[in-house]
Amino acid sequence: MDSIEAPDLASRRFKANPYPFYARLRAEAPAYRIRVVNLRTWLVTRYDDVLMVLRDERFANDWSPRMPWVLRRFAGPLTRHMLNRDPPDHTRLRTLVHKAFTPRLVERLRERMQSVCDDLLSAAAPSGRMELVRGYALPLPLTIIAELLGISPEDRLRFHSWSRRSVAVSTGIDFLRAIPTMWLSMRHLRALFVERRARPRDDLVTALVQAEEAGDKLSEDELLSMVLLLLLAGYETTVNLIGSGTLAMIQHPEQRDRLQQNPALAEPAIEELLRYCSPLEVASARMTREEVTIGSATIPRGELVSAVIGSANHDESQFPDPEALDIAREPNKHLAFGMGAHFCLGAPLARLEAQIALTTLFRRFPNLRLAAAPESLRWRKGLIFRGLEQLPVAF
Repeated sequence: MDSIEAPDLASRRFKANPYPFYARLRAEAPAYRIRVVNLRTWLVTRYDDVLMVLRDERFANDWSPRMPWVLRRFAGPLTRHMLNRDPPDHTRLRTLVHKAFTPRLVERLRERMQSVCDDLLSAAAPSGRMELVRGYALPLPLTIIAELLGISPEDRLRFHSWSRRSVAVSTGIDFLRAIPTMWLSMRHLRALFVERRARPRDDLVTALVQAEEAGDKLSEDELLSMVLLLLLAGYETTVNLIGSGTLAMIQHPEQRDRLQQNPALAEPAIEELLRYCSPLEVASARMTREEVTIGSATIPRGELVSAVIGSANHDESQFPDPEALDIAREPNKHLAFGMGAHFCLGAPLARLEAQIALTTLFRRFPNLRLAAAPESLRWRKGLIFRGLEQLPVAF
């Protein structure tokens, strides 16, 4: 393990193609110790081991005992969401929001999603080109989750800017620079909660505020953290999926042709793009409750463990020819949304948004192509997510 030199896992260069490094870790060091943002953590990369970390009760989601004091001091309220909680707190928090994301209720949003996609593409059509991330991949999921929560149109891009700065943190200096952003977002949301208490609306923020006021188990910090989590998780992975998925389909024209000739492949195509692109690259941190052995490594009690979903989704032991894009791949038991009790409750929303976005895009612009050299594309910095900064296209 010591012979493997770790790259900067949050750098744009690494994000462009992390899979050769992950393949080496799977073969030589399936539990690999590394320092990230001045914290020691173990990267777990094999499919079966990642699945174990996500489901096994020996790995706790509440890693607050290892949380640096500066994080607790300046961003403590932002960490009190359900991803960082174990039962019964996790169950309590998830119960308050899961009804808003059931497949049946999400399906009701189909018409609104289609309308947003059509409007965005119609606005871009006359110019014959667009920057797809900011012009299409971002506005769709951001609009939908903001409308669900009750975030005003003028505040949406503001929250987006704040979230981008926060998720790009990969060093201690990055964290210090992000502190003003975190405080601004918290202050803004607290003002929103005051407004919703005075003037309730038919939105998810009002429902959560009223649950808190009714003594239904939400503290002020939990309310703040939950809303920020729903806003962030409600669009960040989908932006990456639509952007990276579009690039993958452009670079694999035979797969794009299959989808255009057979629209029934839309659902399996999204599942394959979730696997192939892995927009959530690393799951939220876990902490070992007891000593655990993975491969030849023994991880002591109280250590942080990071399950690398992007590696598990490219594990050759689970997916034959994992570096090939096959929109009809079957079976396809990818882990893009996690697994177990913390499985992403927004999965139905993300799946439907991506399906409508990509099928509409390639139907409207069947000759969609890159408007820049592939090697010039910039990938976003950050450890957790994997996505493009920009994607210039022409049609």
